[in-house]
Amino acid sequence: MAQIPPSPSMATPFPVTSVSSQRELKPYAASLLSLALSSQALLFGSFTLKSGRTSPYFFNAGKLNTGSLLYALGSAFAAAIVESKIQFDVLFGPAYKGIPLAAIVAMELSRAYNIEVGYAFNRKEAKGHGEGGSLVGAELKGKKVLIIDDVITAGTAIREAVEIIKVAGGQLVGIAESLDRQEKGKESEESAVQQVEKEVGVPVIVVATMLDIIEFLRIRGGFEKELEQMQEYRKVYGVV
Repeated sequence: MAQIPPSPSMATPFPVTSVSSQRELKPYAASLLSLALSSQALLFGSFTLKSGRTSPYFFNAGKLNTGSLLYALGSAFAAAIVESKIQFDVLFGPAYKGIPLAAIVAMELSRAYNIEVGYAFNRKEAKGHGEGGSLVGAELKGKKVLIIDDVITAGTAIREAVEIIKVAGGQLVGIAESLDRQEKGKESEESAVQQVEKEVGVPVIVVATMLDIIEFLRIRGGFEKELEQMQEYRKVYGVV
């Protein structure tokens, strides 16, 4: 099993500070949000969510779609995972967005931290020829597995991944995601992340959160309107 060493520092384009009732804005979170803003993966305005809510911001990790942007995303994920100190053998990326994440983060863990882990992913449809089956990559049986994906919304994809790992004989030890919106569900006072943690019984590692975005805007400056809208949205829908 890979042993997680102390995390080295990562460069950030602005000072690290803290947010009231929130952990400090980590360098990897600051780096991800800066890149997301410049690449339009993080947008501000008026967006209708699947829940029907009107959100003042929208995050789309799919916009981080060049080599340099994907590398930066993988670096941020790797730093957050190392900081968590969760021990695991295999990164599992649910199809489809989790697939490149599992690959690039496994590479970055090896390159930057000398941590060797396997990676695996599922096919949407089982293959009926060749080696067959619905899983590709490292063996899961008897292994400690960390799921990696972009954003937990309803948690459906995560629950499917949990079942795949269970059937394959793996042991789920954690979940990593790029952004935690930190907002209540439609019929719950808990967020999707909180519900998944309670239901599955493992911790969720997060690269950035809604509160990180709020602090990022405050530090960055020039986003007074957006900052006010974010704060108002959190007052209504945010979780503790």
